[in-house]
Amino acid sequence: MIILNLICCCCLVATRNSAGFKEYGNASYYSDEFQGKKTASGEKYNKWDYTCAHKRLPFGTKLKVTNLENNKNVIVRVNDRGPFIKNRIVDLSFAAAQEIAMINKGVVRVKIEVIE
Repeated sequence: MIILNLICCCCLVATRNSAGFKEYGNASYYSDEFQGKKTASGEKYNKWDYTCAHKRLPFGTKLKVTNLENNKNVIVRVNDRGPFIKNRIVDLSFAAAQEIAMINKGVVRVKIEVIE
């Protein structure tokens, strides 16, 4: 069992049953140029929806994202892949970024937790 868990962590694999999954790192948010463009899930990006991009969590996974600078949090749904910039773990929609007061900074340290 321990070996299996190590293999999964090393391969960065996450499944639909990711309850208890937590990750710490930097978050950014989508610029307006992505508005209306297709996401990896096939949905069109809408900056007013509470959505996000994550590298490996399944589409539809709901995450609680907490801004560690001010402790504000938001619930988002994974519908895209990314971010593809080193040291970033999640890209948030504009509405979600606004909810946790990160618009002025652009990039903030966050904790993400799978809730569903």
